[in-house]
Amino acid sequence: MARRKKIVEEPENHERWLVSYADFITLLFAFFVVMYSVSSVNEGKYRVLSDSLDNAFSEPVRVIEPIQIGEIERTINPIESLIVNSDRGLDVDSDGTKGLEAEIESNKLEGISQNLEELLSPFIEKELIEVKKHDLWVEVEMKSNLLFESGRAEVTESALPLLQKVAEKLREIPNEIKVEGFTDNIPIDTLEFPSNWELSAARAASIVHQFTQMRVSPSKMAAIGYGEYRPIADNRFEEGRNKNRRVVLVIMANSIARHKALPDERARLNNSTPSLPGQGRKVFTGIR
Repeated sequence: MARRKKIVEEPENHERWLVSYADFITLLFAFFVVMYSVSSVNEGKYRVLSDSLDNAFSEPVRVIEPIQIGEIERTINPIESLIVNSDRGLDVDSDGTKGLEAEIESNKLEGISQNLEELLSPFIEKELIEVKKHDLWVEVEMKSNLLFESGRAEVTESALPLLQKVAEKLREIPNEIKVEGFTDNIPIDTLEFPSNWELSAARAASIVHQFTQMRVSPSKMAAIGYGEYRPIADNRFEEGRNKNRRVVLVIMANSIARHKALPDERARLNNSTPSLPGQGRKVFTGIR
């Protein structure tokens, strides 16, 4: 009789649950990964994909783009560009009409500048007056001490012959004239002039009144006061303050003038009897 083989029982494994637990954790991780990927759709890419599909399955739309001829002029200040183009006006019309007018006007301003420089050469040599020619205007800059006493707006008697000479030239031209007054930054606080605004404006108005009495058409003149806010030199020094105290006559080109003198007004004034200081009509020498 054969002998029965003894069966050896293996010891029970108490860690089998780890296999099932690991499988469960792996499936759970995969589930959350899929859920996260679905919830975080890139909206931008989705929209690009959607548009691409629409374009692919719809009829193509043709966009007609304009053909650019020449270069586009880019400038920071459009007003400045308009002024420059106005000055270059000869390129606008094919027939060259505006170009001819601009050239004639530029020559007229050049002639006005030269005449004033010759007339005022003694004062220019003493650096009391300066004549500046620009493309669209001519400036005649006069020191305030040549025309006024300190802190005053009445034109001095010694300045009347000078203004009379300038007025004779201004009567001959139809251009608009702006009289600008400037001061230094030293404060003034009087009953007549509460600030430098009033002083600079009053000085400009005094010059306008004088030119009116000297038969310059008032319809082409304007008085402007800038006070202390347009300095051309350092106000910390006396020399700089002397430069800042000034009156400037700006003779504008007709192409940028907003107002022009009335012909009948010019004729009435030019045909009237000249009024000299101390003769005929009374010459205005102060602020009314």
